[in-house]
Amino acid sequence: MDRLTAMQVFAEVAKRGGFTAAAEHLDISRVKATRYVSELESWLGTRLLQRSTRRVSLTEAGEACLRQCEQMLALTQDLQSTVGRRDSSPRGQLRMTTSISFGQAHLAGAVAEYLQQYPDVTVDLMVIDRAVNLIEDRVDLAIRTTGELDPNLVARRIAPCRSVICASPDYLKARGTPDHPQALREHNCLTYTNFGRSEWRFSNRQGEEIQVEIRGNLTANEASILMEAALAGAGVAQLPTYLANPLIERGELVELLPQWSPPELVIWGVYLSRRHLPATVRTMLDFLAERFRDAQCWEDSIHKNRI
Repeated sequence: MDRLTAMQVFAEVAKRGGFTAAAEHLDISRVKATRYVSELESWLGTRLLQRSTRRVSLTEAGEACLRQCEQMLALTQDLQSTVGRRDSSPRGQLRMTTSISFGQAHLAGAVAEYLQQYPDVTVDLMVIDRAVNLIEDRVDLAIRTTGELDPNLVARRIAPCRSVICASPDYLKARGTPDHPQALREHNCLTYTNFGRSEWRFSNRQGEEIQVEIRGNLTANEASILMEAALAGAGVAQLPTYLANPLIERGELVELLPQWSPPELVIWGVYLSRRHLPATVRTMLDFLAERFRDAQCWEDSIHKNRI
């Protein structure tokens, strides 16, 4: 028995709550994962896991064993780093998730370029309109956009995410152009389901801050839906620049109130643990942070259609 591999399999089973999830993450069969843990239990002469039809849990001996296994695996990783394995080419599957809008607009292209650089990696990219549970959904890396990240999460900053207020030329022709944030009270504002649904906040370069009560007849939990509604002339939307800037450049949307800025968000790479960080996760984080540095890949779009 490869005891080090058995410890790794056991630790994954304990972390992910089941043999199937651990096997998929390690790219081995469920039968092989079960065999490794059984052999480890035989070698130690004690049961490490309580099995049920839905989930496994640690026994008292399993909890003690898990701590020792994690220490052994950490030492192994340190040794690999010391002798230069850290710079070796990553391989294996990387399961990722992100929002529909960012996935379509930028992440899909970035992943394609990453895979050209690291051909031994396979990426399973899940685009979804909610924040997933990394353990339950067996996700290695989640790309999330938020203003306040849960302090309990392990994350790396990828890029800033700025927003603009915009509307279609047809909407502005019919309803007029707001010249101050307070003027948005008289407009149909397209809002997000989970934040800013009844109030938008702004600041300017002079340090002034303002909160505006807004209302509208459409809310959605995905930026791409609000973008399509704005293009159709449904109202005024607050959109991330990674979506809006190309449309502003082509004149399909017009940026409003350029002297006033909505709060800046951050695009994060969220993962399970800083310890035992797989080379696939580490290299993808490095790649995305470099590619999207300061968000210049979309912030360089011109603003010649501002009003």
